[in-house]
Amino acid sequence: MIKRYAGTNPARSRAVAHGGVVYTVATAKDKSGALYAQTKDALAQIDATLAEAGTSKSRILRTTVYITDMSKKPEMDRAWDEWVDRANPPQRACIGVALADKDLVEILVTAAQ
Repeated sequence: MIKRYAGTNPARSRAVAHGGVVYTVATAKDKSGALYAQTKDALAQIDATLAEAGTSKSRILRTTVYITDMSKKPEMDRAWDEWVDRANPPQRACIGVALADKDLVEILVTAAQ
């Protein structure tokens, strides 16, 4: 069975769960902040979605972080290091990309339920 969690866009799911795995993505709700603030906001969205799907950051398997300015990656790393479950750190990659509008970060997560 596939469970879909509605997002703000009716053509996209905020998360999908299937076979004991949750796939989710988040950007910051507040687009006015710098990369550090947007990363913290997006990670809070990840926490909420994972909880709704019956899991948590301690069960994240893999994360891909997309940022618009690799020269500011230390800001994202600081927010990540403050948030991540250090007893259960996931595999993580960070990629520099162009994102829409005022988004500075987008975070893609795969977690076990």
